[in-house]
Amino acid sequence: MTTVQLGYVGLGIMGSSMAANLLRAGFGVSVWNRTASRAADLVEQGALRKTSAREVAAASDIVFINVTDTPDVEAVLFGEDGIARGIRPGSIVVDHSTISPESTRLFADKLANQGVTLLDAPVTGGDVGAKNATLSIMVGGDRHAFDRVLPVLEKVGKTITHVGVSGMGQLCKLCNQVAVFANLAGACEAIQLARACGLDPATMLKVVGAGAGASWQLINVGPKALSGDFAPGFTLDLSLKDLGLVAQAFEAAGIDHETVKAAVLYMSRVRNESGGKLATPAMIQGVISGRHQAPN
Repeated sequence: MTTVQLGYVGLGIMGSSMAANLLRAGFGVSVWNRTASRAADLVEQGALRKTSAREVAAASDIVFINVTDTPDVEAVLFGEDGIARGIRPGSIVVDHSTISPESTRLFADKLANQGVTLLDAPVTGGDVGAKNATLSIMVGGDRHAFDRVLPVLEKVGKTITHVGVSGMGQLCKLCNQVAVFANLAGACEAIQLARACGLDPATMLKVVGAGAGASWQLINVGPKALSGDFAPGFTLDLSLKDLGLVAQAFEAAGIDHETVKAAVLYMSRVRNESGGKLATPAMIQGVISGRHQAPN
């Protein structure tokens, strides 16, 4: 076991797999999750269960966060039993959540007053990437802190890049989400067109996926939708949360974002009819079902 002690707060689909990879790498890992039962498997693997984020921070040199949204990060950082109440000066907090870049900078400044560095380090690669430690991680914040954390991040990700100052990791993730959902909307309409004109959608995906029209969404999400696999990996609710952050970033920059608006309309309609806990393949299925027409 390495001498660096790690903490992990937020043990959902992504966080639980990432924490497990850190345990397998030989790190001591303290864990806490609002729903305590989600820590059970990790405790069986050797993690130390704590009763609060504050306790995790007190036991750790580096604390990782992986929660849902900006208010959740603020709560685990600065709440009554939050990380800031227990963390030692010189420690590092690494936030793997996808949240507001502006709020990230505010959180970083507040922690800096305690001698603590915050790195924003959102990830992409889905639940499969989290399980296989092949995530792409985009990191904003102090470069020296990044260098210190890099050997740990290499145990959960394959491509780890320092992209700039505090908040730039989150901004890079929002750029990623623009491309993700634009490609997802394109996959929706490609399958819809194939089916409407009598072309087998599975055959179309195979052919197009081998050429210039290929995308991760087309190759991975398309077949799941056709097979009816809507098990949560990245849910419609989380997708819409991210698209809301994307829209805020575009508006703050004074840039139009028609593709993002179209993706929001598609996804909102499917979410309203089918439920937000379904995974993103449900967006394709909803569009090709004929119930959801292209937005005007």
